[in-house]
Amino acid sequence: MTGGKEILHKMKEKVGLGSSADCGKGKSKISKHVTHGYHLVKGKTHRTMEDYIVAEFKEVDENELGLFAIFDGHLSHTIPDYLRTNLFDNILKEPDFWTEPENAMRKAYQITDTDILEHAANMGRGGSTAVTAILINCHILVVANIGDSRAVICKNGVARQLSVDHEPSTERDEIENRGGFVSNFPGDVPRVDGQLAVARAFGDKSLKKHLSSEPDITRDTIDDGTDFIILASDGLWKVMSNQEAADAIKNMKDARSAAKRLTEEALNRRSSDDISCIVVKFH
Repeated sequence: MTGGKEILHKMKEKVGLGSSADCGKGKSKISKHVTHGYHLVKGKTHRTMEDYIVAEFKEVDENELGLFAIFDGHLSHTIPDYLRTNLFDNILKEPDFWTEPENAMRKAYQITDTDILEHAANMGRGGSTAVTAILINCHILVVANIGDSRAVICKNGVARQLSVDHEPSTERDEIENRGGFVSNFPGDVPRVDGQLAVARAFGDKSLKKHLSSEPDITRDTIDDGTDFIILASDGLWKVMSNQEAADAIKNMKDARSAAKRLTEEALNRRSSDDISCIVVKFH
């Protein structure tokens, strides 16, 4: 790999944006025991890759932040790409981020969704789910999500889900109260207004009055029993349980190899969707 292609590859890896089968890794500067790795695989459909990720450690105001996210687009690659570029910036701009990170994330999610809707003419239809995790000084973890991409933490070998799968069937009352409906046709998953298989998302202007962009937020502490965190799009979770995913990588030391193992296992189980996975290891 030489010249322009090499530069382009390095740029893609730096921002955490991959091609149809891309991977990368990184590590904390304040703790040599904390590393991350990611792997993306395009699904078997004819659509372009609609998953985008962020995976990096960043120094901010004499603190270190681990910024990790998966944005799973539907009928759009523009909106998840916009989220990759803007969502964390919006979170860190909030004046109460360091004192109330949960509030900052909630405000930034709403501001970002408003921006997307205001520029819908340029971004097109469709939308994106999101799961974002901020690791503060390798000690505090704050996770926010809308949609069905998922964050799982493993402590002492036991997997626990940190995010909430926002499925239309579980939020039927809220959707109907907004004037929408949830379809449940034989052989298909429940869908908002017969179209979207998640109850919360960024974008989707044509459905927005029946959808929510309010994130669920969880805060956790990284302690001596913490093994790793997994963030993945639903291409993984459709075919693996939280504990199955944790068990598959529990003996792996390299975070990038662990992320690749999970995507390969999802493919072996015949997942046909785009699959994106980030693993953060605490050795």
